[in-house]
Amino acid sequence: MKKLCIVVPCYNEEEALAYTNTELTGMLKKLTEKGKVKKDSFILYVDDGSRDHTWERIQGFRKEYECVFGLKLARNTGHQNALTAGLLTALDFADMMISIDADLQDDISVIEEMIDQFEQGNDIVYGVRNRRDTDTFFKKYTALGFYKLMQAMKIDIVYNHADYRLMSKRAVEQFSGYTERNLFLRGIIPLIGYRSAIVKYDRKSRIAGESKYSLNKMFSMAFEGITSFSIQPIRMITRLGLAIVVCSILAAVYAFISFITGKVVAGWTSIILSIWFIGGVQLLSVGLIGIYIGKIYIEVKHRPRYNIEINNLMEKPHEES
Repeated sequence: MKKLCIVVPCYNEEEALAYTNTELTGMLKKLTEKGKVKKDSFILYVDDGSRDHTWERIQGFRKEYECVFGLKLARNTGHQNALTAGLLTALDFADMMISIDADLQDDISVIEEMIDQFEQGNDIVYGVRNRRDTDTFFKKYTALGFYKLMQAMKIDIVYNHADYRLMSKRAVEQFSGYTERNLFLRGIIPLIGYRSAIVKYDRKSRIAGESKYSLNKMFSMAFEGITSFSIQPIRMITRLGLAIVVCSILAAVYAFISFITGKVVAGWTSIILSIWFIGGVQLLSVGLIGIYIGKIYIEVKHRPRYNIEINNLMEKPHEES
């Protein structure tokens, strides 16, 4: 029997937290009564610099529930950094960690199955959606397109998996060695290479509050994943540049033959379109290379990914039961 920590990153989730805490503490109690986890298993809420009363809610839960703890980051650092902060903080206190979003759209009833898979020797258990019935038409097909694009870019990623997963202590220890600042956990976790399993579930509708993943953030995450794990875009532009050079040579040969045969046709349209096209490709290429250079610039400075302001886990030691 192992000690479990449920890591819950939160950003402006004051409306949803009451329901979330009731459900998670209830689930933790059931798991304890069934002998699935140790009695001192706990929930760790990570406040990612929320601007509402999220931290006050977490502090209220801390006073009411012995199994609830909070981690407050000094400023908003983004979902991936907040989740990382929770996992690395819980590393010294738990044998396995489950990450789940605060809106609880991911079905917590499969947590027991995740633990069973862990007991069977799997260090990582991915929560994977059965279907996307709750998504809008646009979100459904853009998400499917995202996974297909990631696969085309040769990025190892679990299809229809977000950040709902169980990780063993040793898996999180290995993850702690991935120190890059451009975080994309869906791509990093499979790189660990330990034995893994999949648990499928149906995603539910959000109970309260609003989704923090706007269209802009979803596209940003997709672009972050592609540029952090693959140089395929640069290779594609190189191939495009080569194709344009070949076309230019063919056009030059055609122009020379036309000049020799006296079939020269004056016209500016084709010239202008060619200039615009090549100019656009050049700007796109320079911009993409600039993004990669910018990522290198961020990495080499080695700035902290987050700063912890308050850590409730340090209030008292967690003794092994």
